[in-house]
Amino acid sequence: MNLDKPHTKQLLIKCKAGDKKAQFAIYKQYYKVMYNCALRIVVDSFEAEDIMQEAFLAAFTKLNSYSGEVTFGAWLKRIVINKCLSSLKKFEKMEKVTLDKVPFESFIDEEIDITNVDVTYILKQIKNLKTNYRIAITLNLIEGYDCEEMAKIMNISYGNSRTMISRAKNKLRELLTPIYER
Repeated sequence: MNLDKPHTKQLLIKCKAGDKKAQFAIYKQYYKVMYNCALRIVVDSFEAEDIMQEAFLAAFTKLNSYSGEVTFGAWLKRIVINKCLSSLKKFEKMEKVTLDKVPFESFIDEEIDITNVDVTYILKQIKNLKTNYRIAITLNLIEGYDCEEMAKIMNISYGNSRTMISRAKNKLRELLTPIYER
């Protein structure tokens, strides 16, 4: 199912024809979201900007391969995420996580009072997580990917994906506990 706006569809048709104004309009429509996505994963503003630019270039170059099965934004975000992961692997910033069986109960989230939550503080703590955990939290909680989708994106097993999310959530809980237990 394609949820793109009619205006976006028209712009994409023009982009396929090489219309630079249409490409710039698409860029303006999506660049903030794609930059923020990249920044949450690589945690470096210059690297995030480079990745975002490379993703747009790749998208415009391979626009004929866009089938329309998902929205253009989702397709572009997947390119951004893949570019981020490639960048991290290139510089060996991603560590391997061993696969330990994690009980299913560890995935059940407890009820938490969020009335006094400082989002900026939480995002800062996410940046302090090690790379794999930061990626897992970003893809799962912020970008909304489930364990199966995450496993495909990160090229790991489903079980490893679940383990990584569980460990990342537990580590984030540890970092947030001193503030929110008061």
